[in-house]
Amino acid sequence: ALGFMGNMVQSNSISTAFSQVFTSRNISIPPFTVGLFLAVVSLFVFIGGTNRLAAVVEKLVPFMALVYIAGSLIVILCNITRLPSAVAQIFLGAFNPSAVLGGAAGVTVKEAIRYGVARGLFSNEAGMGSAAITAAAATTDNPVRQGYINMTGTFWDTIVVCTITGLAIASSGVLGTTNAAGELLTGSDVTIAAFETVLGSAGGWLVTIGIALFAFSTILGWEYHGEKAFEYMFGTHKYNMVYRIIFSLVVYIGCTQTLSLVWNFSDIANALMAIPNLICMLLLSGEIAKDVKEFQPEIKK
Repeated sequence: ALGFMGNMVQSNSISTAFSQVFTSRNISIPPFTVGLFLAVVSLFVFIGGTNRLAAVVEKLVPFMALVYIAGSLIVILCNITRLPSAVAQIFLGAFNPSAVLGGAAGVTVKEAIRYGVARGLFSNEAGMGSAAITAAAATTDNPVRQGYINMTGTFWDTIVVCTITGLAIASSGVLGTTNAAGELLTGSDVTIAAFETVLGSAGGWLVTIGIALFAFSTILGWEYHGEKAFEYMFGTHKYNMVYRIIFSLVVYIGCTQTLSLVWNFSDIANALMAIPNLICMLLLSGEIAKDVKEFQPEIKK
C-alpha cells in the first residue's frame, strides 16, 4: 500500500497541479517529464541525500502549511456571503433525499460516506498502522505520550486543513465547473480554480507549490514506512536498494496514469492495510486502555 500505491496518488497530484497551472498559461508540460524528474530526485534522496533534503523539507513544509491556510482563509473571507450556501451545498450534496433516490447517478449517502472514509483515511492514515512506523522511531519517555502527540496530526490535517479547503472550494463557486476540454474539474484542479477566483495566478501557484511540497514530503515518509516493512519481511537491509529503485519507478508511473485509476488502486490497498490493523487494535484495546490510565497522573502533573 505504501510502497506501490499511495505514492502514485502523490506523484499524480503533483503532475496534475503543474499541468493545470502551465496549461492555463498556454504552456504544455507532458506528465512523463514531471514523472521522470520526480523519480530521479526521489531516488537521489533515497540513495544518500535524505538528511540534507529532509532538513529543507522540515523547514519548508510548516511554512508552506501556514501560507496555504492563510490563502484558504482569504478565499473564504472574500466569499463570506456565499459561505452559508456553501455549507448547505456540502450537506445537501451528501444527504439530499432526491440524490439518495437517484442511486443510478452514483450520488448517494452510501457513496458520500464511502468517499469520506476513504479520503479521510488517506489524508491522516488513522487506523492504518502506517503512521505508527514513524512514531516508533521517535525518542520519547513513554509510548502513550507519543500516541497523544500523533493524535494531534489527525486533528490538524483533517479537521482544520481539509475543512477549510472544502469551504474554500464550495464558497468560490467552482464546484461543477469544467475545463477547456469540457471535463469536470476534480482533484487539485478544482482547488487551483478556487484559489484563482480570488488570488488570480498567484493562487494557482500557491496551491501548486503547496501540493508539490506536501506530496513530496509524503513520498519521502512513505518510502521510509515501506522500507521498514520490506526490511522486516526479509530480515535484512541488504535488499533495500531494490525497494528504493522500484519505489522511484512507481513514482514515475503515478504521474503518467489517470487520477481515477491511481485513486482506485490506493483505496483498495488502504482497505487491505486498515482491516487487519483495525482488528488487531480491537484485540489490543484492553492493553491500550490500561496504558492510557496509568499515564493520566503524568498529564495531571
